[in-house]
Amino acid sequence: MDADTAMVPGIVIGAFSLISIFSALVDRWVPRAPAITMLIATGLIVYAANTSPTGYTAASLPETFVTVVVNLLP
Repeated sequence: MDADTAMVPGIVIGAFSLISIFSALVDRWVPRAPAITMLIATGLIVYAANTSPTGYTAASLPETFVTVVVNLLP
């Protein structure tokens, strides 16, 4: 898996699981499934950061998102 292709789903899954964790805490539930998905997202982001030859900055992430989406389109 390409580093950029791992970074984008990691960020998207992490954002959704963070929202789900807050929702579970507000409803006074134990956020078990969101915690597992947060671990998966963290693993994807760490994998991408370690295997990327150039690294990532906050300024390069929008370009990374666009590149991955364009590569996935037919």
